[in-house]
Amino acid sequence: MLRDTTLRYATWDGLPLLLTVEQAAGVLQIGRSKAYELTVEWECTKGGSGLPCVRFGTQKRIPRHALRMYIDSLLGGPEAA
Repeated sequence: MLRDTTLRYATWDGLPLLLTVEQAAGVLQIGRSKAYELTVEWECTKGGSGLPCVRFGTQKRIPRHALRMYIDSLLGGPEAA
């Protein structure tokens, strides 16, 4: 059901500036637990690997541009870090 709501975004610009981990999981078409695991990896490696996130207290959010860069880095695309 989550993925159905995420698929309504037709372009990157249509995504919110900050996505919940669940929304990012929907875009990546992975499970919520795996998405959280990737954010923990990013925090533990101090940005060396994993899915970039920012914290607002206990809440984690994935910046839209960071999600795009993460995907590009996996593919070796032009925006790869």
